[in-house]
Amino acid sequence: MRGRVVLPAILVIWLLIGLLAAVQRGYFSDSDQNCADIGSTLVTIVVGPLNYIGVNPTVECPGLPEPSE
Repeated sequence: MRGRVVLPAILVIWLLIGLLAAVQRGYFSDSDQNCADIGSTLVTIVVGPLNYIGVNPTVECPGLPEPSE
């Protein structure tokens, strides 16, 4: 019974720490977002406290294919 409360609480705290890291890096201050910016923001939130021990997640989005002529 105790595990049903503890694990979700740890998950919420983990994600809140990741959200704090994303805010501190200024990911929410730019209104012009692209695929890489949004991906990096989401990955930063998911890795949570690992941001504070040196993990700096970034996402590279591949270019869209050009249409054939």
